[in-house]
Amino acid sequence: MMKDDSSAFSSCSRKPGGSSQPPKILRPQTNWENLYFYQKAVVLYQMTYVFCRRFLPAHGDRTVDQMVQAARSGKQNIVEGFADGVTSTEMELKLLNVARASLKELKEDYVDYLRSRGLALWDAKHPRYDGLLKFCRAHNKLADYEPFFEKWTDEELANCANTLCHMVDKMMATHLKNKESDFTENGGIRERMTAARLGRRQTQNEEIAALKAENASLRREIAALKARMAGG
Repeated sequence: MMKDDSSAFSSCSRKPGGSSQPPKILRPQTNWENLYFYQKAVVLYQMTYVFCRRFLPAHGDRTVDQMVQAARSGKQNIVEGFADGVTSTEMELKLLNVARASLKELKEDYVDYLRSRGLALWDAKHPRYDGLLKFCRAHNKLADYEPFFEKWTDEELANCANTLCHMVDKMMATHLKNKESDFTENGGIRERMTAARLGRRQTQNEEIAALKAENASLRREIAALKARMAGG
């Protein structure tokens, strides 16, 4: 291993009757580029591409395509999931789970690589494990990792990727749990459309009631004026 590079792991408007606006049907678009698990998924895709180019055969090994496609699927399904989530929470949950499954598959490929070649799978007992963990926790952007893609050994890259896969999985599990709770409490687009229709009907009924009250008041005023004119 290269001692010069291992140090990187140690850095760290008011409506009639006072009614409110009907609920919105479309959810606001999530800016997935700001999410840490998406940023780490981007790192994993680029890291995997370089790893396969450097350490796996260019031809005749299906593992290359499988690893690159799994890394790409993890990243792309996060994007597609959040894009579809504007209209369908159900589809968002499905696609984010696909992304999570793809990265689990990628993690297994990295572990298999290490084991099949007699390389160390860094765990809590490994002297460099804590430094690796701190580095991956503190850094999310591709620019933080890219300078080391061509420098780290296969063992270093594989263990870094393995750690990132684990972190992304945990973060996505938390996000999905919160999303599932929101779906259970507030429903999906069908429920929002129904609520919007009911809210609009309520607003219309309140507007009609306000207009009727105003008309009745005007009639009373007209009747009073007529009475005064007749008496004069």
